[in-house]
Amino acid sequence: MAVKILWYLTAPDGPVPWEADGRWNTGFEHLQQLASTIDKLGFYGALLATGQDEVHTLTASMLATTKRMKFVAAVHPGLIAPAKLAQIAQTIDRFSGGRLIYNVINGNDGVLPSLGFHIKHDERYLFSYEYWDAFSKVYAGDSSGYDGKYIKIAPKPSPLVTPNRGQLTQHLPSIPLWGAGTSAPGVEQAAKLLDVYLSFADKPPALCEKFKRVGAEAEKLGRKLTFGTRLQIIVRETEEEAWEYAQYLVDRTSVQYAKDCIIRQLPPGETFETFKSDNPQVQKNIEAVRAGYLPKAKDYEIYPNVWTGPALHGFNIVAPLSGTTLVGSAKNVAARIKEFEANGTHAFILSGWPLIEEAHRVADLLFPLLDLDHGFEVPVLSPVRKENYPLRGVRPEDVHVNQQEAA
Repeated sequence: MAVKILWYLTAPDGPVPWEADGRWNTGFEHLQQLASTIDKLGFYGALLATGQDEVHTLTASMLATTKRMKFVAAVHPGLIAPAKLAQIAQTIDRFSGGRLIYNVINGNDGVLPSLGFHIKHDERYLFSYEYWDAFSKVYAGDSSGYDGKYIKIAPKPSPLVTPNRGQLTQHLPSIPLWGAGTSAPGVEQAAKLLDVYLSFADKPPALCEKFKRVGAEAEKLGRKLTFGTRLQIIVRETEEEAWEYAQYLVDRTSVQYAKDCIIRQLPPGETFETFKSDNPQVQKNIEAVRAGYLPKAKDYEIYPNVWTGPALHGFNIVAPLSGTTLVGSAKNVAARIKEFEANGTHAFILSGWPLIEEAHRVADLLFPLLDLDHGFEVPVLSPVRKENYPLRGVRPEDVHVNQQEAA
């Protein structure tokens, strides 16, 4: 099964955007240039994360500069009434030629109250399911209403018909829903709602086990899920170049950023001073941060080419999470992606900074080595490079990496 490779369409940007001195002042024109680049390079699409820019506004404003990329727009349920969201989605999907995907964000106890939602953990998944179920029915043209515990929509009056315009109600398949959920209620919701189940990256076998558990729950309901993951990426011509750049990022990162990220990952009741990891290398790295310095880049490699060094989405010293990064030569990174694919991962939402520069590297170095399922012919940036890469569809076993080095 071929893979889908997506990129990241959001701010901030810059060579080291998690540090003030490595972050650029970017605006609308920069995002337009980024969207155009993602589109022209042949990425399947891009994630529009919850953050400083409203995702529907951003998506709509990028349609004129793009032709085929999908927009994976992250949305918290409830901020917009489901019937209104259906109208917004119908408009964007119609104007874009069917290029909208929703990333279902259930939120957490720290974020939801700031958005005006005070729903307990388990209950938020029940609310979210009703919200997206109601949305999908309205989007598809169901005007019979919705009578749930949380969502109630009255039946819609008969649609207006005019001699020239016809019936205004659209009857369309629903928008694809991508999303996550790790707790038992989250997995239950994902199994009966999502089309693509997403997870932050881990070692390929560990991610495989998680996907198997979620897939088994979906199968009980007669459903079949596709699976995807979120990764940062540093890909270069050689391993040496890739790890040199990883070291550059470590050198540009403050100890305070590492400390803050460790604290965010600690289990309840633990403190930065008292936490002790069962993993000797993780514990050694934490002790270094406590002592006021950062270990070398290679010390964060947890699996061949899988790195938990600094990134915009976290410096995941404690355990792999949203900041997990693929680092290595094009051939080795392709092998890792094929290993993830062999373990059930078929969609990869990638990012590297600066976003435009690294998107070009991925398209130039990595795309020729992968079997891509983007629904269109992906352009070849360097025909000479493609001729020199007879390994298109490279298998994990084609590239040998010293796993002891990453243990």
